[in-house]
Amino acid sequence: MAEDVSNTEDMISPIVTAYPREKRYILAMMQDVQKKYNYLPKEALKMIAKHAEVPFSQTYSMATFYKAFSLIPKGRYNIRVCDGTACHIKGSAVLIDQIYNNLGIKPGETTEDKVFSLETVNCLGACAIAPVVMVNDTVHAKVTSSGILKIIEKYRGDAGDEDV
Repeated sequence: MAEDVSNTEDMISPIVTAYPREKRYILAMMQDVQKKYNYLPKEALKMIAKHAEVPFSQTYSMATFYKAFSLIPKGRYNIRVCDGTACHIKGSAVLIDQIYNNLGIKPGETTEDKVFSLETVNCLGACAIAPVVMVNDTVHAKVTSSGILKIIEKYRGDAGDEDV
């Protein structure tokens, strides 16, 4: 799960300072921060800009340009539902509805407990196994209406196993 960023500077500084002070490492720094926190805190973008000696506007524009980055906190499990042509025809809209009915979140939202986030993507490149759902880096193929509920329950159970 995303760690608490209340002491952002102390937590992010080791990630940023592990890289040389060069522009070419900005994306790598951003990826490492996002991996740790499941999003890019504004303070992190400022620290990266300062470290790479570029304006904040440059790190911000990069963070908003790439869809892989988020400026808002994501859940521990980011559910991505493919809504490309093949997946849409095979029922991705039904999966999105099931997720809403079960978790109460729409695309772009995160559950209050920060366990799940939902987003739709244009294509995951897996049309032959449509409809496709990815949870973090795990691909779920030919997902059915009842199958998405089983997937949610599996991850909901895993969230309960987290070390506190």
